[in-house]
Amino acid sequence: MHRSNVNHDKIREQCGVFGVVCDDGSKNVAQYVYSGLMALQHRGQEAAGIAVMRPNSPITCFKDCGLVNDVLRPDNIKGLFGNIALGHVRYGTVASSTPECAQPWFFESNEVTFAIVFNGTITNYAVLRKKLEEKGHIFTTEVDTEVISNLIASIHVTTKDWIAIIQSLMNLLDGSYAIIIMTSKGDLYGFRDPLGFKPLCFGEFSTSNGGESRVQVLASETCAIDALLGKVTGHVKPGEIVHARVGEGLHSEKVVSSPRRALCQFEFVYFANNTSELDGISVYDVRKKLGANLARLAPVSSNNAIVVPVPDSGRSAALGYAQASNLPLEEALIKNRYITRTFIMPGQDKRRSLVNLKLFPDKRTIAGKDIILIDDSIVRGTTTEKIVRMLKANGARSVHLRISCPPIKFPCYMGIDFPTRQELMASYHSVDEVCKMLGADSLAYQTMEGLMESIGLTKNELCCACLDRDYPLKSQPVLDDLEQTFTGKRK
Repeated sequence: MHRSNVNHDKIREQCGVFGVVCDDGSKNVAQYVYSGLMALQHRGQEAAGIAVMRPNSPITCFKDCGLVNDVLRPDNIKGLFGNIALGHVRYGTVASSTPECAQPWFFESNEVTFAIVFNGTITNYAVLRKKLEEKGHIFTTEVDTEVISNLIASIHVTTKDWIAIIQSLMNLLDGSYAIIIMTSKGDLYGFRDPLGFKPLCFGEFSTSNGGESRVQVLASETCAIDALLGKVTGHVKPGEIVHARVGEGLHSEKVVSSPRRALCQFEFVYFANNTSELDGISVYDVRKKLGANLARLAPVSSNNAIVVPVPDSGRSAALGYAQASNLPLEEALIKNRYITRTFIMPGQDKRRSLVNLKLFPDKRTIAGKDIILIDDSIVRGTTTEKIVRMLKANGARSVHLRISCPPIKFPCYMGIDFPTRQELMASYHSVDEVCKMLGADSLAYQTMEGLMESIGLTKNELCCACLDRDYPLKSQPVLDDLEQTFTGKRK
């Protein structure tokens, strides 16, 4: 999380974290980081970075703005050698992309040295930073990770035990986070906040070049382990620390408990890779169930109807809808593979300009049909309104919107790019009004009951704050202040 000025304007991000340890000290794991981050590219497209080392050797970092394929080019990482590494992809939500926003974040003092990668939002950032400044800590950026690093350094003065350090850190932080730390001795520590807002998993595989060696992996999503042909062996539990060390395997310890969980429902609806599992739950299966449930909730009566997904995240829900309603599924919108995901492009103007370039309509499939258009969500409505207009311009007889997520009405302070109610179409408008504003012939959203049933978790196990304003945070009193801070300061 990067904050753009001294008033602590937040730049929201949804990032991907990755860590790897190879038992063979002669192996270089930089290529594994590259492959893992390529698999996590959907979680952030603004910046990428890597930190590598061997036990008791210096940590070397390289990071920059851009896609993984551009940043981690062979000529950029050829000098990076080590059998222990971290990787990160970043999505910042304001049009401010600088290398200082990129991770891994490297921290070095007289007392402690480490690298860290972070996905999340620290809601009590301002309070923690002020307390650290009062103790003499000096900050050079407006980045959450710098506050976390200084907290670690402060705790390290009292204990050198990393499990105890992280436990104390968890008790101080409020918000959402999945973090991996690489210490100067070559240990990796991966952990999630006590509510489990952000996903984090682990697994392993064996190298095959010149003899087999075990490689242990920590990653935001299972798709990153799958990309390395590895085996997913578990998911980090909320409030749990997983420790990886050369030659010792993975060890876990639960250090902070919570009476509830709060896995972000939007991970299932939109952010996560379709092939991933989050806490053991298949994203693909959830999205299909969401679509099937929509077909039962809001059928379209027409013998001329076709089901059309908005690619890519609407595709699985569309399949579920088509199968449940016994209607044909047609790929009438073809995605331009060279255009990035418009929701996570920073800046509303950029999002608008990219919509027409992102999708190509197939006029022969569309003309004369009643289109049941399946999308994962409506946030600002930028993309949806353009698509409806595009379909009708290409001869659609009618367009019926079916949305696999319930209406998004409230800000997110846990790291997703809709922090003000003014930006949320469903916040101040009824379903009929939204339908009219988008130019659709009908509109139906998923229900809260259908969402939880499709995921297979209860309200006490999910964060649905953007849907129902139930924020499971300790920093409740600051939420209104946060929204006021964000309003009018976004680019």
